[in-house]
Amino acid sequence: QVQVVESGGGLVQAGGSLRLSCAASGSIVSINVMGWYRQAPGKQRELVAVIISGGRTVYADSVKGRFTISRDNAKNTVYLQMNSLKPEDTAVYSCKVNANWVDYWGKGTLVTVSS
Repeated sequence: QVQVVESGGGLVQAGGSLRLSCAASGSIVSINVMGWYRQAPGKQRELVAVIISGGRTVYADSVKGRFTISRDNAKNTVYLQMNSLKPEDTAVYSCKVNANWVDYWGKGTLVTVSS
């Protein structure tokens, strides 16, 4: 079994920054894709950014140039550096890890951006 735990959410003013972390642990043989998704109140969950094992990244258009995803393979951890935050970035941010060819989700961390 694989566990996924996020951290780093909180309250920040518009224009500020936050860094989210997501650590995977357990019986991990390989991790293929690690990514961040978010769900705002009353909206569907959407992809924010993903990073593939080779280092290729994909970002939602709404966060390009503001957010940066990175990973530490030795620690099975993925990070999301969020800069120039906007009120519309307010959401529960969840991490998804594809480990051993199975998707695992964390419980999520709340990010609130005040105007």
